[in-house]
Amino acid sequence: MPQAQFFLMPESIQSSAIDDLYLAACQLAEQHYRQQQWVYIHCKDKQQAHAIDELLWQFEPSSFVPHNLKGEGLYTGSPVEIGFDPVGPNKSRQLLINLADQVPQFAVNLPHIIDFVAQDHALKQHARQRYRQYQQLGMQVSTQPLAV
Repeated sequence: MPQAQFFLMPESIQSSAIDDLYLAACQLAEQHYRQQQWVYIHCKDKQQAHAIDELLWQFEPSSFVPHNLKGEGLYTGSPVEIGFDPVGPNKSRQLLINLADQVPQFAVNLPHIIDFVAQDHALKQHARQRYRQYQQLGMQVSTQPLAV
C-alpha cells in the first residue's frame, strides 16, 4: 500500500512559503538520492518544473544531485527526475515528491509519496484537499513537522 507523508512547513521568516517549499523539496530529493532511491518531483506546471531544476543546479555546491527534466538527458534517466505531465515518471521510482496542487493519478503506482503543508492559507487549503484524496485512494497518510 502506498504511503503519503505530509511535512508541516515551519513559518517563513526571511523568505516566502513557496521558496521554503521548493528548498524543502530539493533537500528531501538530495537526502533520498543519497539513500540510493530514484526520485520523481511532480510539479504543477512547466514554470515550476524549471524553477526546481534551476534550484537543484544551484543547491549545495559541495554535493551535486544528478537530475533532469522529464524528456531531457540520458534515455536511462537521472536519479532525480522533474516533470509536470499527468503521465508521471519515465521509469520506476521509489519516491514521489508532489509539488502540484492535486494528487497526480499515477501516485498510486509509487510506494512512497512526500507532500507538504505550507504556512500559506491558499497552499494549506490545497494540502487539505490532497490529504483527503490520498485517503480516498486507500493510502496510509501521516504528518510530521519538517526538521529545519
